[in-house]
Amino acid sequence: MAKIKYNRIVLKVSGEALAGSDGFGIKPPIISQLAEQLKQVTELGVQVAIVCGGGNIWRGETGAELGMERSQADYMGMLATVMNALALQDSLEHLDVPTRVQTSIEMRQIAEPYIRRKAIRHLEKGRVVIFAGGTGNPYFSTDTTAALRAAEIDADVILMAKNNVDGVYSADPKKDPNAKKFDELTQLDLINKNLGVMDSTASSLSMDTDMPLVVFNINEPGNIKRVVEGENIGTTIQGGKGNGTK
Repeated sequence: MAKIKYNRIVLKVSGEALAGSDGFGIKPPIISQLAEQLKQVTELGVQVAIVCGGGNIWRGETGAELGMERSQADYMGMLATVMNALALQDSLEHLDVPTRVQTSIEMRQIAEPYIRRKAIRHLEKGRVVIFAGGTGNPYFSTDTTAALRAAEIDADVILMAKNNVDGVYSADPKKDPNAKKFDELTQLDLINKNLGVMDSTASSLSMDTDMPLVVFNINEPGNIKRVVEGENIGTTIQGGKGNGTK
């Protein structure tokens, strides 16, 4: 048996990561590849929870910029995350990985309402749990949802899956050839340096709950397995204030 570093994880998947190079919509081959990676991890005995973003379908901030009332726009974004969650659930179950979707806004015909103790029980039984609908409140991002749910279910780590980005850099590596990749940071570094990995609310909550974070490239097959086995890929962000940048 492989040695496991993280026994219970929350994987944060952005909507953009599900859209591929098009940047919009749901691409079945990409979701299928993600499901394959997740199956590898569950076969190791790792308990897997997932938080889906919805930016491939709708962004509340975009709607607000176009003149829509912000709360209404954010609720539309929450519904977009449910669509992504259902698509991912379908791919996982095609691989015989038992999966439950829980939503923060009740829609009982298609998913369970979020209940913390029930989510933990699903994880203990080896089921993947997908948290959809954000926190159920406007003005809070799915990054904050990941930080909140990770604390609630007592996860060991948040895995921040990025689309073709292999960690945290001092600047955009696609625009700045001198951008430096960080191997280790703290949540306080993210806030002070404005590195844009998570919004400040999510970073503050992760710092308060001492929740570590690993930022890595989701497009490289097998990377989720490498992270849970403790391989040093991407950037590790310590949950507390830590000792600063390395």
